[in-house]
Amino acid sequence: MHPLPIPFMPWAWRNVGELLHGRDTYSPEADEATGSADRQDRPDIGLLGYEVEALDGGIGEVDQSNARVPADCLLVDAGTWSSHLKVVLPVGAVARVDHDAKKVFVDRTKDQVRQAPEYDADTFDADDYRQRLGDYYTESYRTTPA
Repeated sequence: MHPLPIPFMPWAWRNVGELLHGRDTYSPEADEATGSADRQDRPDIGLLGYEVEALDGGIGEVDQSNARVPADCLLVDAGTWSSHLKVVLPVGAVARVDHDAKKVFVDRTKDQVRQAPEYDADTFDADDYRQRLGDYYTESYRTTPA
C-alpha cells in the first residue's frame, strides 16, 4: 500500500489520530478539562514548539505563531541564527508525530522545505500563495516520491 493519498493531497492530514495525544477518540470533555476546546478545529495546536525533522535532519520547529495559518498547514521556523526563514508546510507532508520526543517528521528533505514559497503574513491567505504552495509540494511528490 502506498503511504500517500493518490493523488497527493497537500491540505489533508494523513493520520489525524496521531494528533490526539494518545486518546482513542476526540472528546470535548477532555479538551475542556485540558483547556484546548478548539482542538477539533485546530488539531495542530498541541504541536507548537515541536521540532520538525526532515528526511535528512532537523529543519526547525513549529512556530509559536502557527495559529496565523489555517489548520491545514504548519508554520515552521526554519531559520538559523543569522537568517529568519519561515515556511509553511501543508499538513499532507507530515509523515508522523512523536509526542514523547516532541517531533514532527516530514517526508521531504531540508532543501525541499527551505525552497518552498516563503511565508509572508501579509499574503498568506491569498489564493495564489496557497495555489503556489500546493503546486510546489505536489510537484515535489511527483518528482521525488517519499
